[in-house]
Amino acid sequence: MSDTGEQWQVARRRKGAARRAKSLQPASACQDQLDVGKTIQRIRETVSELRCEDFWQEWKEQLLMAGSTQSKPPWDGKDAEVPAEQLGRNRDGGTCLELECVCYGLGSFSSCVSARYQLAMLLLLLETRQIPLKDCCVFDPVFSSGERDVLTELGLTVLTENEARKRLTTRPTLFYLMHCGKALYNNLLWKNWSTETLPLLRIIGNSFSGIQDRMIERDFQRDYSYITQAVAVCEERPLPCPSRLLDVFNDTAVITFPSSSLSKLPQSTWAEPPEPQYQHCPDLEIILREKQS
Repeated sequence: MSDTGEQWQVARRRKGAARRAKSLQPASACQDQLDVGKTIQRIRETVSELRCEDFWQEWKEQLLMAGSTQSKPPWDGKDAEVPAEQLGRNRDGGTCLELECVCYGLGSFSSCVSARYQLAMLLLLLETRQIPLKDCCVFDPVFSSGERDVLTELGLTVLTENEARKRLTTRPTLFYLMHCGKALYNNLLWKNWSTETLPLLRIIGNSFSGIQDRMIERDFQRDYSYITQAVAVCEERPLPCPSRLLDVFNDTAVITFPSSSLSKLPQSTWAEPPEPQYQHCPDLEIILREKQS
């Protein structure tokens, strides 16, 4: 796979150009001077609110189901040497590889209510899957320094480098990608496009089939070829969303990649997958920045 030296900035999917542009503005001085303690308290209150919601119980069950169906690595693993610190226990008492978590495109949670609810849900998901907070990496170029302080104080690992097209998964990883741009999903699939790596991914984000339904088919196949192919072989479990939180959790699913499904694709599918270019995407939802000399 080629590496052109370019960088992709994460942008959350917006319903209009104005909202999309607003999400990429520099952080304000007010955000930089956040009251960390009060912001954390507000986030924890939102966590408590979601914990009492009926729809959260179904989210919890679906996430546990997704984890249990792929608790083993995609290889046989009987003779594989796995470091002891990477082994956890599944619900049946057997050993399994522990999950890591990566969150891109969360948005400015100090000023955006939807982003705060999505951060609160992330914390609940980490608790449910027993993923240590330090094993959850978060990144969004719109984070202010104050918001980065809040995330660090919560115990999460705040990435300093934009790796939206660099994350190659080497162990089971939960990707929390709420309302991210189509290109980000496509990039993630491209970077992990193999029968050995894709089964390690669990994605909580926009339904791939929903993305397909909203696009002209020829454009979808041309510009987002990896999502196009993934639709046919991934397993999606739709997650419920109450009407009052439609702007926060609509069109969300748990997406996994069973090895048995991937084997149905022709072998040529996996041979030297070309890097996405997006030459025909004037409204690209991530920003390409030239490599500085």
